[in-house]
Amino acid sequence: MQYDFVPMPARKPLKWPNGARIALMLTTNFEYWDRTKDTDKPFYPGGPSIITDTLPGNVYDNPNWTWREYGQRVGVWRMFECFEQAGVPTSCTMNAKMGLERQAVVRHAIDRGWELVAHNYVQTDLLSNYQFDIEGERQVIRETLRVYEEVVGRKARGWLSSSLRSTPNTADILAEEGLSFLTDLLNDDQPYLIRTECGRPLVSIPYTSEVNDFTVFLRQGKDVDGAFRVFKEQFDELYREGATSGRLMNIGLHPHVIGQPFRIRALRDFIAYAKSFPDVWWATREEIADWYLENHAGHIG
Repeated sequence: MQYDFVPMPARKPLKWPNGARIALMLTTNFEYWDRTKDTDKPFYPGGPSIITDTLPGNVYDNPNWTWREYGQRVGVWRMFECFEQAGVPTSCTMNAKMGLERQAVVRHAIDRGWELVAHNYVQTDLLSNYQFDIEGERQVIRETLRVYEEVVGRKARGWLSSSLRSTPNTADILAEEGLSFLTDLLNDDQPYLIRTECGRPLVSIPYTSEVNDFTVFLRQGKDVDGAFRVFKEQFDELYREGATSGRLMNIGLHPHVIGQPFRIRALRDFIAYAKSFPDVWWATREEIADWYLENHAGHIG
């Protein structure tokens, strides 16, 4: 994986379709966690825990597992109601085990035409575990893509690694498998091209760990009004900057976090706020990737 370091002042203005200032993505992460793992060592579950005391991987961690399952049983449906009542899409990510074990959630997104991005096989098996095993990483990616096609009915176009823990080989493998975008990188407010060994470029469509319900609610301790202010401040500044060169904004959302009753208003209020502005592109990552592959020479040649 290689990409050029091109600072913002050295770029040409990015002109989104129809004069949009900002491409806005509200990302709902569909994630499944195995109850246990065959190890007596603590293992990283693929996301923060609500109770931080660690247990061996082969011991069932009831409060943390059922806290996460709340998102699948209850929280995600509360989020779906927000999107549907407002008439805006959500860009969903889906790990393979979610597609196999929680098909009602996935089917709801498919039936509404919402985007689904491949999101690793299971949250508890990070690609960084395969840093020195490229064939092992390739097999995880291929099995994830196989299940995606089986569940969704078409091939995946893009990828988000669990906990963003990819390796230097990930982009090269994804390009070999025919994908067009990667959303692991956190280093920009605009898309750019990633060069790969096979010669097929990937579009980087940055994710965010800052404007993310885990960070805002669990790490920063914001209440619902504080979270809304974070979302609003991010939007306002990117919208201002987008008057001269288009920007991307993503909010990372997890149904067991923002899907809680005392947090959901932050999402509902932000959607209403963003909808009050013109020149907002409620984009999918696939739309951004396709457009950028055709137009990148007008931005970073």
